[in-house]
Amino acid sequence: MKRIFHKIMSFTMAFVVLFSTMSFTLSMHYCGNTLVETAMFHKAAGCGMEMESPSAEGCAITKKNCCNDEQLVVCGQDELQLQVDTISFEQQVFITSFFYTYINLFEGLEENVSSYKDYASPLVIRQLYKIDETYLI
Repeated sequence: MKRIFHKIMSFTMAFVVLFSTMSFTLSMHYCGNTLVETAMFHKAAGCGMEMESPSAEGCAITKKNCCNDEQLVVCGQDELQLQVDTISFEQQVFITSFFYTYINLFEGLEENVSSYKDYASPLVIRQLYKIDETYLI
């Protein structure tokens, strides 16, 4: 159960980091007061009713364009510390001592040290479990 919970939490935290740093733009095209198209990551295509600029320079009468483009920009977090520039002396001592003890924790002995090889085993005169009629099964 603990391993499953650990995997779920690590997966969730990976998504939190991913989506908190991701930025995107939502582009919307309105024709009048009606939303015609929504696009993400690129500009929304128009509805084909955009007003063109008048070709005659002397013409002062212009109609107001009924189409409108809006963009919603969602900025992600960009204040992440990607590299560690300043590590204090106490932190350096802690890191080196941690790695030194962790690496030496799993070192094996080069030879099997037995403290019993210099001593002789005792002579068995009688078997006690037969005297007390106790049998191990």
